[in-house]
Order: sequence, then C-alpha cells, then structure tokens
Amino acid sequence: MERLQFNLAIKASAGKVYRTMLAPHTFQKWTAAVNPTSTYEGNWEKGSKMLFIGRDKEGNREGMISEVAENIHNEFVSIRHYGVVDRENEMTMGEEEDKWTGGFENYTFDENNGVTTLTVMFDTAPESIDYFNEAYPKALALLKEITER
Repeated sequence: MERLQFNLAIKASAGKVYRTMLAPHTFQKWTAAVNPTSTYEGNWEKGSKMLFIGRDKEGNREGMISEVAENIHNEFVSIRHYGVVDRENEMTMGEEEDKWTGGFENYTFDENNGVTTLTVMFDTAPESIDYFNEAYPKALALLKEITER
C-alpha cells in the first residue's frame, strides 16, 4: 500500500468540521466527488463496524468493510479497513481484499484562531493512487464549502 496525505484549512471550529465530515447527510455531499452514491452504514463509535458503500457503474453495491479504530471527538478519527463489499457479499479474505486489509484512513483536526487544519492520511492500493490524487482534493474542497456556509 501507498500512503497519501492531504491538508486543508477550513474557516470553522474543529467541532463544526468534525460534525460536518461525519454527519450522514453532509458525508454524502462531500464524498460525492469520490463516488456520487457514497454513504456509510454503522456509527462512529470506537470499535464499531462501518460499511463505506456506493454503487458501481452497473448499479451494484460496492465498498469497504472497516472498523472505527479511534474517535476522539473534534480531534482525531482513524478508520481501519479489513474487507470489501461486492454486491451483497462482505468479503474479508482473498486477493482483492488483501489489497486493502490493514489500510488506515486518519483524519486530524487542528484548530487555531477559528481555522481548522484538516490533515488526511490514508493508505491505498498502488493502482488507485492517481484516482485518489484527483478525486480526494475535490472531495475536501466540497467539505470546506459545506462547512464554511
């Protein structure tokens, strides 16, 4: 896996950025740049199972099986991926799953004088680097726009 990092300054409190990032209705809006049908099933409590899902071009359900590894409100969220969703199947073992198993997404919220720097670090399969380098800055720009309204 390769690790990517993105940083973004948002003119809002860390609490507002945190809430906007994780709330179901705004999560779907900002992650639409990665997948227009993106959503999640689960909750953000530490240790909770999360499904990050959307639809592929044929309309099939797809996504990641993950665990909330850490959630310190308004400061830090860490997600550990351990499988994939393919249609209605949750798979944790196999060649495709191995590409993502053990990968993390980490979000750090650092507030200073009403501006929050959001630092995002996540692991990705090498074949997805170009996609995420293009899509993720767009998603973060949407998060900034939604939060600063």
